[in-house]
Amino acid sequence: MMQPWIHRAKTDLLFIIGPSFFVLAIIFVFQDYITEIENDYSFYTWLFLIVFIDVAHVYATLFKTYFVADEFQKKKKLLILLPIVCFVISMILFSFGSLVFWSFLAYVAVFHFIRQQYGFMRLYARNEEKAKVSVIIDNLAIYAATVYPMLFWFLSPNRKFNWFVEDEFFHFENQVLLEILFWIYIGVLLLYVVRTGMVSMKNSFFNVPKNSIILGTVLSWYFGIVYFNDDLVFTLLNVVSHGIPYMALVYFREVESKVDNGSGVFGFLKNYNAVVIYGLILLIIAFSEEFLWEFFVWNENISVSNFDFSGWQFVLVPLLSVPQFTHYLLDGFIWKSNKAKS
Repeated sequence: MMQPWIHRAKTDLLFIIGPSFFVLAIIFVFQDYITEIENDYSFYTWLFLIVFIDVAHVYATLFKTYFVADEFQKKKKLLILLPIVCFVISMILFSFGSLVFWSFLAYVAVFHFIRQQYGFMRLYARNEEKAKVSVIIDNLAIYAATVYPMLFWFLSPNRKFNWFVEDEFFHFENQVLLEILFWIYIGVLLLYVVRTGMVSMKNSFFNVPKNSIILGTVLSWYFGIVYFNDDLVFTLLNVVSHGIPYMALVYFREVESKVDNGSGVFGFLKNYNAVVIYGLILLIIAFSEEFLWEFFVWNENISVSNFDFSGWQFVLVPLLSVPQFTHYLLDGFIWKSNKAKS
């Protein structure tokens, strides 16, 4: 049986599976310099991690939806109405206070991040026999890898990092419950290891990408949230492990094939370096959006105006969050589409 790579072994290992391992290795090598990097290079870490990866990956969705004529026609009503619905929901939530809005968006973001790891795991398991027990144990493993660290966040003393803003998540400190959840977590992972070993020996086949994505998820979520209590470490593991695989998946599945065929809106890229142009488009849009956030809302990393826009936050924040909110919701359709094509 061949390994079920999404693209090719080298590119999958570099851009989809590898980021979690690469970043974790860098963190362990340079952990003594983390505080120095946070303090002295905060603008560059913000620019690279938040703008060029986190915000940019949101717009990769365009290359699967709005930039693809046949896809847009198939889901025209959804793609037109969803941003409007997101804007209206955001305005309603913001009317109850900014913390209500950011808390809601944070929980949606967490669900989105968890489901992406589930989506990659299912893609890499697409050629396996769909034995009910194996599917259940696979699902338990990926959800344990992601849900336990989040529960640790909710139930332990405050972490030194946020998803969006301070106090966005409900906190209830309970060490007894945490200990119980930890042993359930360990039990699920051990069950997965034993079951995987048994199935691999029986079939004389070890699914490298599926098991690697699960291991990478376990490591990045545990060390990013539980083991380390550092804002930059959390951001590195959270953003890089999520954003780069997402952008790579969209490029491999939705851009490269169309460029090779010279079809659709991507046909003009056939004689150019498509991946560079793809990246530049994402970076330009991402920087433009983040510039607007800085100009109208944050004024933290780029200071260009002394004008007070606080009276317009009830419109500006929901409006600027539309791409992100829409991306979270559309993402479920993208995974289903990609899984169906496999």
